[in-house]
Amino acid sequence: MDDPIKNLIDELKKLQGIGEKGAQRLAYFIVAMDERDARSISRAIIEVKETIKVCSSCFNFSRYDPCPICSDPKRDGGIICVIEDPRDLMALEKSRSFRGVYHVLHGVISPISGIGPRELRLLELKKRIERENTKELIIATNPTKEGEATAHCIQEEMGNLGIRITRIAQGIPAGGDIEYFDSATLSSALTNRKEF
Repeated sequence: MDDPIKNLIDELKKLQGIGEKGAQRLAYFIVAMDERDARSISRAIIEVKETIKVCSSCFNFSRYDPCPICSDPKRDGGIICVIEDPRDLMALEKSRSFRGVYHVLHGVISPISGIGPRELRLLELKKRIERENTKELIIATNPTKEGEATAHCIQEEMGNLGIRITRIAQGIPAGGDIEYFDSATLSSALTNRKEF
């Protein structure tokens, strides 16, 4: 017999970071919620899947291509901040301290997960630097083992392009994720970046 609650739990477990218990809590929360709110959530999921694409310049998620940041003439296109994932971009934008553009890798080097430099957007980054009038590359990967390995790989790959390469300051604790830091910490890390 088909069990809609079990089906919902199984679908929710597909979400990153949601295990059996979390999926159960969410499923029963959804069952108890107002039908209008449930439909609103389902419409939002469908809308995001139908309208969001990847910016062909920075690889951020956006409704538009190029995204609003890449197409903003007030941004300094000569400074590119390399980040691991779109959530990091949102966190850095909240700090209001960076007026350049971004390059989203969508991951980090992780041999255990089978992710090497080729699986990241490093070739696209190199072409972008060569094509555009890039003056500085800010490496803003997380201060984890994988983030540090990715930062060193970027420095090796881009080090001979004749641009300034900096690393965000390490006021961010080792092992932390950029998306969880407050705006003041992120602003300080960007302002106090150092040569890499």
